[in-house]
Amino acid sequence: MDDLVRIARCAGARPVLRLTAACFLLFAMASQAHATDRPADQLAEVDLQLILAVDVSPSMSNVEQRVQRDGYVSAFRHADIATAIKSGERGRIAVLYLEWAGPNQQTVIMPWTIVEGREDALILADRLAALPLTEGRGTSISGALWAAHDLFAKSGLRSPRRVVDVSGDGPNNAGAPLDPVRQVLLAEGVTINGLPIALPRIGWAGGFAIYDRSYLQSYFERCVIGGPDAFAIGVTEATMFATAVRLKLVREISMNMGQVIHAAYTTRSDRTADCNMIAQSPGR
Repeated sequence: MDDLVRIARCAGARPVLRLTAACFLLFAMASQAHATDRPADQLAEVDLQLILAVDVSPSMSNVEQRVQRDGYVSAFRHADIATAIKSGERGRIAVLYLEWAGPNQQTVIMPWTIVEGREDALILADRLAALPLTEGRGTSISGALWAAHDLFAKSGLRSPRRVVDVSGDGPNNAGAPLDPVRQVLLAEGVTINGLPIALPRIGWAGGFAIYDRSYLQSYFERCVIGGPDAFAIGVTEATMFATAVRLKLVREISMNMGQVIHAAYTTRSDRTADCNMIAQSPGR
């Protein structure tokens, strides 16, 4: 893998998003990267461009954030991910890890990284595990989706599918209304999947609004996800997180390739939701 390509893509995000030490970490870890003799223009052809948009708003406790990050690290270390990637026509995908909170905080933690086998997936997992957690104010799903829109536009990659995977523990409460932004991505053929997080808050003293599992699942189904083959997998127990993330990633990567895994921890809800509501107090 040509790390100069990765670093260039990382720098390309500068006009839109704050960059983190992840960009500079690529220089230090370049010698560990998987090498390939493929020209850069061939590496730009992938089966899937996948943005993992991860909630780091204050309503996500440090424990929840750690469970969330560890879930993604564990998933990429699992052999099922490499198998799913190899099932594609090109046998490689591109992944970007984005942490988001309020309307002005969308941080690229892991820039566009091409993964075409188990070795690449393990390197990605190790790099992600080594990076610190971030935190911000507000829950702007609309801001996360708009950032994803710009990241796709500037990726320099070509793929038959583009997917944004949004994880979060509450509705949009800051920034632009969610639905108009969502409709822009859907009109461009982007699929938006969801990972609503409704973990128990035993002894919680922060005063944050708590959303029950059926409401949050319904909100994601009706207001967040959309596009070809979109789905939401709800997580209601911390012990479920790693498995849910892995099954979700396998399903996303293998979609339309004959290896779809239909995984859901909650059935589709009949509950209605106001997609343009202002939910928790701004800043939460």
